[in-house]
Amino acid sequence: MRVALATFGVEEFALLHAACLEAGHAPVAYVHCRSMKPNSGTDAQAATAAGQIIEALPPGMDLLLPGTAEGLAAALAGYRLDLLVVYGFNWKLPTSVLGTPRFGVVNVHTSLLPRYRGPAPVLWEIRNGDREIGMTVHRMDERFDTGPILTQRGGIPLDEDVTPQLLWPRIRPVLRDLLTAALDMVASQNPGTPQDDSEASSAGFLEPEFSVVDWSRTAHEVHNQVRMFAFMGRDHAPVARVGEQWLAVLRTRLEPADGIRVECADAPIWIVESAPATDPAAPR
Repeated sequence: MRVALATFGVEEFALLHAACLEAGHAPVAYVHCRSMKPNSGTDAQAATAAGQIIEALPPGMDLLLPGTAEGLAAALAGYRLDLLVVYGFNWKLPTSVLGTPRFGVVNVHTSLLPRYRGPAPVLWEIRNGDREIGMTVHRMDERFDTGPILTQRGGIPLDEDVTPQLLWPRIRPVLRDLLTAALDMVASQNPGTPQDDSEASSAGFLEPEFSVVDWSRTAHEVHNQVRMFAFMGRDHAPVARVGEQWLAVLRTRLEPADGIRVECADAPIWIVESAPATDPAAPR
């Protein structure tokens, strides 16, 4: 099959590319999402990633940086694609894109669908205190993460202090195995297994107010809130009022530890790493 790959980073492109070759298929183009929405300005972080991707491009490989969904559909049509493989693409793909490859589009999603449909499954898995995550490769349709499942596997552990750097080496071999198997299924025109919508849950964008710690929540809820933001990076730490001061809460513990003890709804929690912060409601 002639395959195009749509993802967000050098390592991710390399992994998808290797899985295609292992399954006997030929990647012919890369697609990088340079904005959060079609017809919007280039995101600074995406622009940096695009430069890194260009430096690592295999010889003869094209890189598409579409500005609109219609432009993406038109560009892909010229490659006579059999399949588009997506992993972490920001845009909701319209029918014009989904219908361009001969065998449609498949998506790699970091949850055991139909659980955690949406753009932020790992964040919600950490937020909810899940001890492990899964991965699914499914056919894409016009809704988010609802298409038939081709392959999936669970059992990827989430550490207490989970980071992308710790999680990626665990995701990488699972993703490669699942995608290799899914490509074989697509080549044999296996339609996949429909999802059970009654088992579905959502992993949408985080509500803005969740960036402020509410001590009336349980200790486990607050702890997982801090863990989730820590996964996103230190610059994203939630803020909390502790006594008369505001702190960016970087790490917490549920057992007694050196730090600041705070009472939650059901039990105490210990802030073991923090930084000064300002009242989020203060005028700027």
